[in-house]
Amino acid sequence: MLYDVVKFAAAPLTHAMCRPHISGAVHVPRSGPAILAVNHLSVLDSFLLPALLPRHVTFTAKNEYFDGNPVSGFFMRLGGSLPIDRESAHAAQTMLDAAAELLERGELFGIHPEGTRSPDGRLYRGKIGVAWLALKTGAPVLPVALSGTDKVMPLGAKVPRPARIGIAIGEPLRFTGDHTKAQDRRRVTDEIMAAIQKLSGQEYVPAYASSVKAAGGVS
Repeated sequence: MLYDVVKFAAAPLTHAMCRPHISGAVHVPRSGPAILAVNHLSVLDSFLLPALLPRHVTFTAKNEYFDGNPVSGFFMRLGGSLPIDRESAHAAQTMLDAAAELLERGELFGIHPEGTRSPDGRLYRGKIGVAWLALKTGAPVLPVALSGTDKVMPLGAKVPRPARIGIAIGEPLRFTGDHTKAQDRRRVTDEIMAAIQKLSGQEYVPAYASSVKAAGGVS
């Protein structure tokens, strides 16, 4: 109920501040499970998208979003995001198991396959958790491309600022394969990232964003 109250209050504010252009909303199912695989440009991505879609969407968010910036922590908690410790493989699997339960209950789950914000606006190689979920649960994957959200909450900003954003939602993708096989997980993840890139028009980088950030000293 808290989510619905916050959404009721946040939606008009988000529309006024971000003047969103949304395409492909028809692809979001009115009921039943689906995975929203979304590019990642801003700390507020996992708040803005749920605020603008009609159905409840649960996202993952790194622990630092909850404990670092109090503004982002406030939004993450209100949005019901699942925290994840990116340094712990066990924690990541626990999060994926929780996400699978949500999908099995017929809910929508949002995930940023890149695992972290893009350091430069380009699209980076996806991590295989999204494929594990798709193959494990059989839920369709909706590729989603955000644009302009890095203008709403630029890196280092303390509070959001007005800026127009775009949301492009692609047709649902369904995959076959074995979720326990690394080859199948990699193949599916790469196909999902290709679909996101087609929607976003971003330059694709065949490396993990986390590795690029570590090499450049970017958080």
